[in-house]
Amino acid sequence: MSMAFLISLGGFLLLGAIGMPIAIAAFAASIGYMFISGQDVGLVAEQALNGLFNSYVLLAVPLFILAANFMNAGTISDRLLTFCIAIVGRFRGGLAHVNVLASVIFSGMSGSAIADAAGIGRVIIDLMTRNNRYPGGYAAALTAASSVIGPIIPPSIPMILYALISGSSIGYLFLAGIVPGLFLAVVLMVVNVVVAHKRNFKRDDVVPLREIPAVTMRAFPALMLPVILLYGIYGGITTPTEAAAIAAVYALILAALFYRSVSWKDFYHLVLDGARSTSVVGLIIASALVLNYLVASENLPALVADELAAINMSPLIFMLVINVIILLLGCLFDATTLLLIVVPLFLPTAEHLGIDLVYFGVVITINIMIGLITPPYGILLFVLNGVTGIPLRDIIREIWVFVGVLIGALIVLVLVPEMVLWLPRLFGYTG
Repeated sequence: MSMAFLISLGGFLLLGAIGMPIAIAAFAASIGYMFISGQDVGLVAEQALNGLFNSYVLLAVPLFILAANFMNAGTISDRLLTFCIAIVGRFRGGLAHVNVLASVIFSGMSGSAIADAAGIGRVIIDLMTRNNRYPGGYAAALTAASSVIGPIIPPSIPMILYALISGSSIGYLFLAGIVPGLFLAVVLMVVNVVVAHKRNFKRDDVVPLREIPAVTMRAFPALMLPVILLYGIYGGITTPTEAAAIAAVYALILAALFYRSVSWKDFYHLVLDGARSTSVVGLIIASALVLNYLVASENLPALVADELAAINMSPLIFMLVINVIILLLGCLFDATTLLLIVVPLFLPTAEHLGIDLVYFGVVITINIMIGLITPPYGILLFVLNGVTGIPLRDIIREIWVFVGVLIGALIVLVLVPEMVLWLPRLFGYTG
């Protein structure tokens, strides 16, 4: 590594440590690198704009954000939540099960853990804490843990970003996330069963069986969104980006015309909110693309690959080591930074060792999502603290059991690759 890169890297870490937004710190470090190395500073803007505008797949990101906004608006989330309560609310710890099931359903609409936590998560926490049914810290911690499922089950914004850096098929990445996502949901429900009995949580109100068909029919149009999305992609009808556009339009039609829960004023604010969210994500992606240019110009991926190859480790040991590294970094950095800056360093080594890049991408994405709930950074913990007012210390006290079981589930997925690759291979994947 050149001295210019080391100085710029140090500046990036320092600026991030003192609280500067990651995107701004990355741009500042990149500009500093250009100055020190004597290159044209205009390359920073060129790399950022070329990376954004030349990637058709990135267009799916704002479209999925918009679809999530429409689905979280009005009565759609209420209908889906009522459906979840009817299905699993009858068991001990029922509302906690509803929490997990709601995340599974909404994961097929938003692709974002933060969107799930701030949207449907806030609603379910209010239900769980009403009349002191569940401790606020437990409700928020479970919501944070279940929100991790959002970017695993398709659609998934992090997997779109991974496809951008790895060249992997978005369609197969989406397929590969379904079984692991459901596996994580089952694991969280099992933990909740144990905790509910141990702490003697009260049974929640039960929806009579005779009412379930009517509840299902009211939620049916919204439940069809993931089906339409996946059928479009895997039926060969649409690309993932086109499917994102269809999802946004379908969600708008449901909210505005079918359920009549979104007015023109609401529409304006939802689109504006989507634009704000997209601009934040876009800024982070643009800055990461510039840092990737610096990393590539220093030939760091090849250097890392050579060093790791010299150690002569097996694919399994490599996967375990990389997952430990990513878990540790996830305590300090946000998901987009890790995906776009750190993960590319290890892709050449993964290919050299014969590790399937779809499997690698899904496992790493799950790993990075666990970082969203891991203190001290744990952005989902701060989001839920902000939208619910539940003290952060209460959430952190309850989150560790969920972090532990999710890491255990991650280890299972590392040891059993077929859990990730079974469904893609069923649809013709040969990797």
